[in-house]
This record gives sequence, structure tokens and C-alpha cells, in this order.
Amino acid sequence: MVITALWSFALVVGLLTITPGLDTALILRTAARGEQRRAWGVVLGIQTGTLCWGALTSAGVTALLAASRLAYETLRWAGAAYLLWMGARMLWEARSRATASAEPEPAEPAAPGGFAAGWRQGLVTNLLNPKMGVFYVAVLPQFIPASAPHFLMGLALTSVHAVLGVLWAAVLVGFARALRDWLRKPAARRAMDRITGTAIVGFGVKLAVGE
Repeated sequence: MVITALWSFALVVGLLTITPGLDTALILRTAARGEQRRAWGVVLGIQTGTLCWGALTSAGVTALLAASRLAYETLRWAGAAYLLWMGARMLWEARSRATASAEPEPAEPAAPGGFAAGWRQGLVTNLLNPKMGVFYVAVLPQFIPASAPHFLMGLALTSVHAVLGVLWAAVLVGFARALRDWLRKPAARRAMDRITGTAIVGFGVKLAVGE
């Protein structure tokens, strides 16, 4: 029963993981800029958020999101504001680079604390997405066998989701690394920032106006 539940849940969240979305855009953009440490920080921050959602759901806390309109709306608007700010900043940076100079940009040194900054960005992005909480409230209990310890089984299922997320992120980072020389050209970086910034703004708008 437990093994069957783990495999079934892995199939569901595996399909969810490889579906292009906010996480994919954020990881690809960071890795494409050559910021490998920060990219892995983003990856692990996102998965830390996933583990938090799983733990809160297993403990019954996230049921408040489904039961309380105020709690859901507060988190939804906070998440939308954060995404709009992050996406707008990327678009502004791309515009600033385009108008500042036509000369090639020098390679940027690795930012101090890049991993920690990436981890915070990934974590906040994940935790401010109320749809993650609602997804776990709706889906996770269905895969917990009646005979299994509820909280521990919930954490085990969430760990499967996190591991799949890390494995898929490794593919994305590897893809960006293979195209590193092209992606680090000023024009390519501006295009990446525009695409990612627009996508993130779109996710923010969708979260703000969606139900």
C-alpha cells in the first residue's frame, strides 16, 4: 500500500514538475546568467518551500487556506505583488542594459552569498504561492493509506516531490550550462531577462486575477 501510494504520487507530481511554469523560468534564467551557485540556491529554496507545504498540510495547517477566504486572499495578493515586483525588476534591468551601451558586457563575478540569495528567492517564491497549499490540501491526503502514520507518510510523499524537483532542475541547469557561451552574450542575456520577466509578470497577473 505504501509503495503503491509513493509511486502513484510520484507519477502525479512528476507530470506537474516537468510542466513549464514559474519555477522552470526562474531556474533557467538564473542558470543561463552563469550564476550556478545562485541557481542551485533557487532550486533548493523552491524544494524547501515544497517540504514546508507538505509538512503544514500533513499537520492540517494548510486546510485554513481552503477554509478561510481571508487567509487565501492575503497570501494570494502577497504572492502576486512579489511576482510583479520580481518580473518588473528583470524587465527594467534588461531595458537598462540595452540603453546603457552597445559594447559587450564584461563577465560578472559571482555575487557574494549567491547561493543564500538564490535560496531565499526560491523559498519566498514557493511559499507565497497559495495554489501550492491548495494543491497539497486537495491531493496529498488522497495518497496517504488509512493504515499509515498520517504526518510521516505526508512527509515521505512530499520528499518524493522534492527529489523529483531537484532531478528535473539538474536537467534544466545542465541545459543552460551547455548553452552557457551563447546565453552569456549581452543580447542573449537581455532576451532571457525580457522573456523571463514577462513570464513572471504574467504569473503575477494570473495569480492576482485568478480564483
